[in-house]
Amino acid sequence: MFNSAPKSLCILRLSAIGDVCNTIATVQAIQKQWPETTITWITGKLEAQLLTAIDGVEVIVFDKKNGIKGYKTLWAQLKEREFDALLHMQYAIRASFAVIGIKAKYKLGFAADRSQDFQTLFINQKVTSPSSLHVADGLMAFAHHIGIKAQELKWSLSYTEQDGLWARSQLNKNTPNLLIVPGASKAYKNWHAQGYVDIIEYARSKGWNIILAGSPSKIETDLAHEIQGVLSQPCLNLVGQSSIMQMLALIDKVDLVIAPDTGPTHMANAMQTPVIGLYAHHNPLRVGPYNYLTYVVSAYEEAIFSETGKTSQDLNWRTRVKDKHAMQRIKSEHVIKMFETTTRAIHPNKAIVAG
Repeated sequence: MFNSAPKSLCILRLSAIGDVCNTIATVQAIQKQWPETTITWITGKLEAQLLTAIDGVEVIVFDKKNGIKGYKTLWAQLKEREFDALLHMQYAIRASFAVIGIKAKYKLGFAADRSQDFQTLFINQKVTSPSSLHVADGLMAFAHHIGIKAQELKWSLSYTEQDGLWARSQLNKNTPNLLIVPGASKAYKNWHAQGYVDIIEYARSKGWNIILAGSPSKIETDLAHEIQGVLSQPCLNLVGQSSIMQMLALIDKVDLVIAPDTGPTHMANAMQTPVIGLYAHHNPLRVGPYNYLTYVVSAYEEAIFSETGKTSQDLNWRTRVKDKHAMQRIKSEHVIKMFETTTRAIHPNKAIVAG
């Protein structure tokens, strides 16, 4: 689309934390090739906190809780501006509605095979889908469409010294540290408390220090409380006690993360901290931690075949398992085995570098 660097680009990716984290690799690839291009990113209120971890991007916050007033505020902010291209990287209808008030010569969206909610009605350029299933590659396809050369996906996130000091203060300096983020915002994505108890007790027997972390949502705090109540000895519980940036720093400082399909899984990937992802409802080849897919413990194929009689290769790429109890298919021994495999593959004393 562009033979030379455009003057300005607008990124539209409102949510969620994991998807915004995946999008960062695309934005930074654009910055690497076209450092002179001004990039404006429209995102959600919580997600904007994560974007303080990257440089050179103007962030405009869209608060969906404000309803139509939120759209009018956004459009008023952009009234006098026109972008060379708008990368509409979220097909949800609430995101598409925002496009109406954004001026851009080119408005890019997903091709029909990856689009939904009538996104194609709001764009004038369809981005060819890559052969890879992964959403991060689908996002990078937007960069390729406008003229960015093919390259390996890379992330570069930083945090303040204060956040780094806070994170370091939570660690046991004499043992490797395992961070477990047990809960996701949607209950059906969560593994059961006993499973986490089993892996925690096993990791402790191998000399690891355990830390629990997560958001202050009731789903997550309740799960953490349940885990603590069953453990032979409670571990450090930081669930609901950290900001997004403190979480990022903590993820960077620990040696290993275990989490279900949730934002911190992708934050770990971005910080190059090995992560064991737990999946059953969504295909991890599509939404798993990009550089750590070999560490995933997945019951997705088993669950989707039980539900449909078909393998994932015979289904739409975004087909989700509907069984609310699918995560119960993951057994403690599966996670313990992956823990052993992962700890043999990583250096237990990963260098701690200040953000």
